[in-house]
This record gives sequence, C-alpha cells and structure tokens, in this order.
Amino acid sequence: MNNIPKVKIGIVAVSRDCFPESLSVNRRKALVDAYKAKYDEADIYECPVCIVESEIHMVQALEDVKAAGCNALVVYLGNFGPEISETLLAKHFDGPKMFVAAAEESGDNLIQGRGDAYCGMLNASYNLALRNIKAYIPEYPVGTAEECADMIHEFVPIARAIVGLSDLKIISFGPRPLNFLACNAPIKQLYNLGVEIEENSELDLFEAFKKHEGDPRIAEVAADMAKELGDGNKKPEILPKLAQYELTLLDWIEEHRGYRKYVAIAGKCWPAFQTQFGFVPCYVNSRLTGRGIPVSCEVDIYGCLSEFIGTCVSDDIVTLLDINNTVPYDLYNEDIKDKYDYSSTDVFMGFHCGNTSSKKLSFCQMKYQLIMARSLPEEVTQGTLEGDIAPGDITFFRLQSTADNILRAYVANGEVLPVATRSFGAIGIFAIPEMKRFYRHVLIEGNFPHHGAVVFGHYGKALYEVFKYIGVDVKEIGYNQPAGVRYPTENPFA
Repeated sequence: MNNIPKVKIGIVAVSRDCFPESLSVNRRKALVDAYKAKYDEADIYECPVCIVESEIHMVQALEDVKAAGCNALVVYLGNFGPEISETLLAKHFDGPKMFVAAAEESGDNLIQGRGDAYCGMLNASYNLALRNIKAYIPEYPVGTAEECADMIHEFVPIARAIVGLSDLKIISFGPRPLNFLACNAPIKQLYNLGVEIEENSELDLFEAFKKHEGDPRIAEVAADMAKELGDGNKKPEILPKLAQYELTLLDWIEEHRGYRKYVAIAGKCWPAFQTQFGFVPCYVNSRLTGRGIPVSCEVDIYGCLSEFIGTCVSDDIVTLLDINNTVPYDLYNEDIKDKYDYSSTDVFMGFHCGNTSSKKLSFCQMKYQLIMARSLPEEVTQGTLEGDIAPGDITFFRLQSTADNILRAYVANGEVLPVATRSFGAIGIFAIPEMKRFYRHVLIEGNFPHHGAVVFGHYGKALYEVFKYIGVDVKEIGYNQPAGVRYPTENPFA
C-alpha cells in the first residue's frame, strides 16, 4: 500500500501550572512506553521539549513536532491542563488531532499525585468548540497508560484517512453513463474536504491508450497478469491489450498527480468503452485497487472517494459493489437457514462485473462480461474478473454528497458467508443484521446510490469517527440499528 500515508504521531503532554509538572512528565513517559511495548509497528514521537503550560510552551512544542515530521497529534492531559494553550496547540497543528487524559493511579496518592484530568477534559472540549477546532475524542477519553495507548492505536487509522484526504487527487474519465444519475453528485464537497479532482474526457484516455501501442513494457505486465490468474486465465489473447491499458492508467497517474501524493480513479467502462478499446477494464481496475489505488466503475466519484477512505482505514484492499440482488428462498433454505443466524431479509448479494482484486476472491477466472455480451459481440467484452468473494468479516459503507450538497454517509458491519453464489461476476452473499430495515430507512430514505464500498474486516467504529471528523453531521450517518430501535422514518405501526 504505497498510495496511502504513513502516520507519525507526536505526543505532547500538557500541565496546568498549579499542578505538579512531574505528573504530566511521568505519565507521558509511561504512556509512550506502554504504546511502544504493545504497538511497536507504529511511528510515535514523544515531544521532549517541554510540558505545555503556556502559549510560549505551545509554540515550542508545535515547532518541535513539526520538525520531527509528525503529521498527527495527540494532546495528552497528564493533569488538568491549560485549556487555552492546549487548544491553541490543536488549532495551529496542521493535521488530525486527538485529546486524551490520564486517569488517577493510586488511592494512596491522591494529594500530591492527583491530576484531575477527568475534569480538565471537559474544559478542553469546551474550548475546542469555542474555537471551532476539530479533534478526535475517544468514546471514554480518560484512562491508564495502557488504556490510553489502546485509544491512540485506534486513532491511527482515523488519522491515516484524514491525512490521506488532505493530499488526494481523484482522476475521472468521462461523464456517468446514461441512466446512472445515481452516481452523479456535486463535487463542491470534495473541495470542502480538501480533495482535488481532475475531470477528463474518455477521448483523452483513448488517445493516451493509443499512444501506448507497442510499449516495450507490455510483455512484462501481461506475463505478470498471467501469473496472477493461473488456471483462471480464460482469455489469454486479451492480456496484451489489458497490459497496455494498465500502463496507460499508471502513466497517467504519474503525469497528472501534480502536487498531490495520493491518487484514486473514477473510470468509465461502458457503453462505448468496450466497442472502442476492444475490451472491458474490470480486471485492470482490480489490479490497481489491489495495489492501493482504488478505481471505481461508472465514473462513481464518491464511490472512489469511499474506497480510498476504506483503504486508509484498513490498510488493505477494498472493493466497490452493487447492493445487487436478493438471495432466492430456495438457496437461503438450502445453504443458510439453520446454519447461520440470519433471516432471509438479512442477506443479499453484493456484485460487480469484475473489479474485485483476486486477493479477495475465493477463486477467479478472467473471461467475458456476460451482461454486456447480451447486446454486444463477446470478443469486445473480455477482461472481467469473476469469482465468489472470500468469506469473512466486512464493512459496507459509503460517503456521498447529496443533490443539495450535503455530506451523508452510512456504515454497517457484516460478513460474507461461505456459501456458493451460483452466479456470475465478482459476487458474494453478504449478511448484515437487520438489513431489511437498514435498506429501507437508511439506503432508500437517504437516497444513496446502488454502489457501496467494502472493506474486509469490521471497521465501522473507525469509519464512523472519520465521517464525524471530516464534518458529516451525526444525524446524516446511517447505520443498521438493532431490532427494537426504531428509525426516525420507520412507521411505528408497521
């Protein structure tokens, strides 16, 4: 994953000048030691310059963490803390911030050893609001060194997504296909999030593709594709064209990323793509996504954005799927009922033509695209990757701008069941508790399009915090509410 940021967290301890500074010094050291002992893979920096008690200390600490290359900040209340200086520190740090506070340590040391950070966190949160400063505050932000270390570890994927968004460029090709207005949305919110977008014509892409004819690298890329596909390489004759297209996209990224570090692509794939290019781009899209460069289908810009956020949060491969079709009752009764604790309306099939990485499929074949082949010659529909999605935990989610330019999101933890789909495409049987009600009162009521991003694992907690941090109103973040908890739009008499 070389298309997402590395997070380096600077930890700065603060102290109210009427409290013993040693409380913050010793507690900061204990916190850093606990973190390194438990999470040695993360890059963490302990600011040694000072304990922040004043605005001058704040400036000194800020310069120190910047010089150390920190792109995320933890403000640690070792005791009550100076509410003005600590919030100014957060204000002037350019990157994601977190506030966390020390719990008291011993009932035998509650005179000189009492820090009152439990109280100080309240003042810190109030001052953050006064100054309109965004900061991540854990569900319960007060703890021992070990507990605070765990909280900081949970902050890492959140910080990675925030940093990534601030340096992301989305490259799109062409308008949405006809009858895909659901994938169209105002781009104003991209700029509000700090994301750049470069919109291109698919004719520009076609011209670049033609210029890559005879590229000496094609043979090597085609061989790599053949190695990845193995026995699933059912259309070997199309590999050189797919390799040519992959090189076109990779070169376009390097030539057009500009000053941005990270890139994602919202690509065109029909209706004219296959007749002009002579193939479908699904397999190439899957390969780039497998390298941490998300590529969405049907010029779904916010789907692409969602995929990138999922890549940052999970540090893993993601996919974009249609929330596609119900599971037939006979299949449910034969393979799911009495074997898994899900009703027939908790399960559905997530599908797309073939954009899911081979690393996230139980098996795969690269062949022709059945839906397109119903109305086009089969030879121009080759290049899709088919297979059942690997079973395991997933999170289905999406960030979307509404037609009236409001950010809206949803998050739902679930799983892919180890049940054969008996169908085609990159597809899996997904199970989300209370999906029936979630489908009606979040997806339909919220006017979400049919595309949803998928991360492989349960990342709902981190994604929810990312959406809050970037400014999505909590009333606009939908989730699958448990049975007995009514949605605002749910008919109480139903």
